[in-house]
Amino acid sequence: MQLVIISGRSGSGKSTALHQLEDEGYYCIDNLPVSLLPALVQETSRPEFSHFRGTAVCIDARNAWKDLADFGVIMDALPADLQREILFLDADDSALIKRFSETRRRHPLSSESTPLAEAIDKERQLLEPISSDASLVLDTTRMTIYELRDAIKQRLLKNLTGTMSLLFQSFGFKRGLPADADLVFDVRMLPNPHWVKELRIKSGLDPEVQDFLESQPLADELYRDICAYLDTWLPRYKDSNRSYMTVAIGCTGGQHRSVYLADRLFHYYREQYPNIHVRHRELQ
Repeated sequence: MQLVIISGRSGSGKSTALHQLEDEGYYCIDNLPVSLLPALVQETSRPEFSHFRGTAVCIDARNAWKDLADFGVIMDALPADLQREILFLDADDSALIKRFSETRRRHPLSSESTPLAEAIDKERQLLEPISSDASLVLDTTRMTIYELRDAIKQRLLKNLTGTMSLLFQSFGFKRGLPADADLVFDVRMLPNPHWVKELRIKSGLDPEVQDFLESQPLADELYRDICAYLDTWLPRYKDSNRSYMTVAIGCTGGQHRSVYLADRLFHYYREQYPNIHVRHRELQ
């Protein structure tokens, strides 16, 4: 049996994720009390539920707060042979505030005495026992609904086959670090195509930018050093039963250098890791 637990702060996309899993054939429950997880697992292990691909539940701050604090203990009480994944969705505070302002929904922890920003921070604290135990964290700050649904299919569902899901993600430091990054490489020391007038509007996916960077000895040296590090340590992560790995490559704006290197690394490793993906955050 497969159990997928979806959690995250309000407005991060939990409903979209749960709907996607329902479309994929999962038996889905929203806002399940954490204390009922053992009973749910026992119930859905019956033959009557065998036509479902698995069970997916959404657990968030609407739960009993004491049960959230005891999340790890409750998970330890589940059967040892249960295949489980914990997906935690999150976004920048500013993005969450904007989403609530646009939809005019009330945050579940806000009140006349608790403003929205304070409620969002309180929710982060309440869900820390779940987020710290998550097998996959997705930062939805700059994701559309369609990109989130695709990420669920490509990263979560494909990974249930047992292979490590590897993502190379380019980003710009001026927009902040990706919340879901496991390894971060800073490539801002490379010559910047932004200062070449003809290349400024192009990206690291364009041949002209690639030719410019490949002509720079420093760029090739950095690429080889990153490969040497990953060649050594990615197999170690895989052997430790790591389910997900996000390698983030950052430059100033996330348009040229980081895009070029993330794409080059993706093509280099795709034969070694069948469940591999590349995402260019600032080009979305």
